Amino acid sequence: MDKNTYVKFETPDGLQKSLLDLVENSYRNGKIKKGTNEVIKSIERGESKIVVISEDVNPPEVVYYLPMLCDERKVPFAYVKSRAELGKRVGIASAASISITDFGKSEDLYKKITEEITTIKK
Repeated sequence: MDKNTYVKFETPDGLQKSLLDLVENSYRNGKIKKGTNEVIKSIERGESKIVVISEDVNPPEVVYYLPMLCDERKVPFAYVKSRAELGKRVGIASAASISITDFGKSEDLYKKITEEITTIKK
């Protein structure tokens, strides 16, 4: 199984940078959930505002069902290239996925990102 089984669309570099900024801002001023199990719980409880998934997860089965769950629960999601970069933004070595449950003062950035994701997924 490779990443193409769960990466449903290409996330442009500019959007990835914005996503990582939103993750870091939310980590500092809002609330996030780290780790795939916590991310799944936050989606199922309706707490997730947006989910960020790493493209280089190994084995891919760890995050394989996140895009389907997000679509089912109408939670926007996007991808970043590196687990290490995603983890660095939230103070850990690496992160397969992150769920933002409170984006703090970054509402404008959140709206911009979700609009762009909606456009890409069409």
